[in-house]
Amino acid sequence: MMITGTGRRLRVAHLDHSTEPGGAELALVRLLEHKDWDSVVILPRGRSLGVFSALVGGRTAVARCGPVQPAGASRPGSLRGVLVGGMRLAGAAVALVASGPFRAADVVHANSTRSAVYGAMASRLLRKRFVVQVRDTVDPDVMGRVGFAFYSRLVLPSADAVIANSRATLTTAAPYVRPDADVRVIPSPIGVMRVEEASMREGVRRVGMVARIAPWKGQDVLLRAFAEAFAGSEVQLRLIGGTSFDSAAYLHGLERLARELGIEQQVLFTGHRENVVEEIGELDICVHASTRAEPLGQNVLQYLALGKATIVADAGGPAEWVTDGINGLLSSPGDVAGLTSALRRLAGDPALRARLGIGALETPGLLDDAEISRRHGDAFRRVAARQHWRCGTTGSSG
Repeated sequence: MMITGTGRRLRVAHLDHSTEPGGAELALVRLLEHKDWDSVVILPRGRSLGVFSALVGGRTAVARCGPVQPAGASRPGSLRGVLVGGMRLAGAAVALVASGPFRAADVVHANSTRSAVYGAMASRLLRKRFVVQVRDTVDPDVMGRVGFAFYSRLVLPSADAVIANSRATLTTAAPYVRPDADVRVIPSPIGVMRVEEASMREGVRRVGMVARIAPWKGQDVLLRAFAEAFAGSEVQLRLIGGTSFDSAAYLHGLERLARELGIEQQVLFTGHRENVVEEIGELDICVHASTRAEPLGQNVLQYLALGKATIVADAGGPAEWVTDGINGLLSSPGDVAGLTSALRRLAGDPALRARLGIGALETPGLLDDAEISRRHGDAFRRVAARQHWRCGTTGSSG
């Protein structure tokens, strides 16, 4: 049990700006299933709890306050748009300051990029211990110019602790983090227990990707490579993921592309699925094909934990987990020809698929969700025990 110096359980307020089933939101729900601290998730006002409905009736309270926050990064736009966005963030910060659950917390944990902005503002005003979960690459091309400015000049310099989901992510955040901040790399919980033995069919029947439908996730790259490797065969491609964050137009484009490639009868768009273990279990080859360096790639960790023959885009966090030819195959991001070659290689070599499946289960550093939650709890405890940082001074750890 996590106890503060006053003899009571540690109280952590977890902030998120969205209720859609994105990677950050799913990771937070999984984290809280194993937590050893008192917790409240604070979300903007809205009609639906979305993915956080799973917490209702459990050990974590859910509070709503502040204006609705739109999904997506803060992209350059009109001056009016910047001003409206800034007012929305300021309104969220004011609402937090007035919120009872926020005021009662010992530690504030910002789970998403946007919530970190208004969480930093409110934490500074109330002198709260502030922990930032860095899940995105800290770069203006990823966050948008305005979002990057807030994150690099306000959020990270305000953080008493930074938890990054990969070394690649931490590298982009490190230049903006205070020297005295507690900095850690802890992968996100994936909701999957590592299996004891890899299972494999002799032939390849299903290829698949578990990922939110979004242009940078590379579903279009996989469609083109799949068509080159398997068009006209009995092999099926399953694209498992929903259209969060206004990506419906991209989904329609993918459906049109499948028709143009002549593989529409071989492709299944499943939409969001709750039971990814079952979905991945049906796949013979699992693919990660993001076209830009991904911060972590929870799907990659899920593939490895389930002992699957896996192809991974060789960039960012996912490349930290896969050694080519040992526990998966690496392919250059956006390289259709390279991905086609990897698919053909795996389809034609059952022994290689079996060897990679065994290697996947032996991947060093794969943690279960309970251990990941314990490591987060240790970070929260250490931050709560610190002398609080004051603007213009250097704090001390203890």
